[in-house]
Amino acid sequence: MVLSFVLCIWKKCLIKKDKEKDKKRGKEQSKGGFDTEMDGGYNEPIKDETDKETELPKHDPREDVKLGQLHFTLDYNFTENTLVVGILQASELPAMDVGGSSDPYVKLYLLPDKKKKFETKVHRKTLEPNFNETFLFKVPYTDLGGKTLMMTVYDFDRFSKHDAIGTIKIPMSSVDFSQSLQEWRDLQKAEKEESERLGDICLSLRFVPTAGKLTVVVLEAKNLKKMDVGGLSDPYVKIHLIQNGKRLKKKKTTIKKNTLNPYYNESFSFEVPTEQIEKVQVAVTVLDYDKIGKNDAIGKLLLGGNSTGTELRHWSDMLANPRRPIAQWHSLKTQDEVKLLISKKK
Repeated sequence: MVLSFVLCIWKKCLIKKDKEKDKKRGKEQSKGGFDTEMDGGYNEPIKDETDKETELPKHDPREDVKLGQLHFTLDYNFTENTLVVGILQASELPAMDVGGSSDPYVKLYLLPDKKKKFETKVHRKTLEPNFNETFLFKVPYTDLGGKTLMMTVYDFDRFSKHDAIGTIKIPMSSVDFSQSLQEWRDLQKAEKEESERLGDICLSLRFVPTAGKLTVVVLEAKNLKKMDVGGLSDPYVKIHLIQNGKRLKKKKTTIKKNTLNPYYNESFSFEVPTEQIEKVQVAVTVLDYDKIGKNDAIGKLLLGGNSTGTELRHWSDMLANPRRPIAQWHSLKTQDEVKLLISKKK
């Protein structure tokens, strides 16, 4: 009887422990847990959505884009009231062309007038150009403090708009002209200049030495300045052959009505002996036709051996490739800029 009594108590204890285990297991399953003994330990409790790691701030890859550096000098000639700017070289420029290179040149002017602009020569297929060019701005020292020097590096492109790589803006009031300044500076993102742009024109030049024939083809223009009240223009192009500052011959295209992007494809030829080709210039003027008043000039450019920037490059390429038409886009300049260039040729 004693043995039977002990066995009964032992069974009750076992049953009570089994019930406590089942009860505990049921609670774990109701919470979304898993019996790790049954699943081999591969499954883990599902994490609550609020249990997140601290997120790091997102990095903008555009912040890592480097535009390169420009090496320049600044000096002021107090005797001649002249600001002297030296464009020495650039380095680590970004590749703007498909081939992994660029054709850089530098354009510089003084704000706020922008009337006098200079351009360096274009350097082909390089990201490390050596310019070594000096430019002079005639400005009284008393007026210099209110000026800001802009130096912008562009990538030259014969058949489309030249892309601005980067720019440097230097307030003259921040420069100590008691001594010459020479330094490297990082290029910054160039600001848009659409409000000041006069438009672009595409021309083709061809010279045949044996025939003494210079051919200018006016192909098209784009993004011309709005001259009419309706926000359009009636543009046409006038071409002058110039020698020693004198206009020898004149040609002009047809008028294209109500457009800022006219297409011409009109050809004009001039008789120019081979021995004279280095002495002549071609002045191209885009005008807005007006029935009643004076026809207003939208913009101009001067092509020739004594030109600068892309105009000189176009002329040089034409002479280097006789009998072959060479096409190129040009940015139009103001009348004052072209007059300044013509006066230097006399």
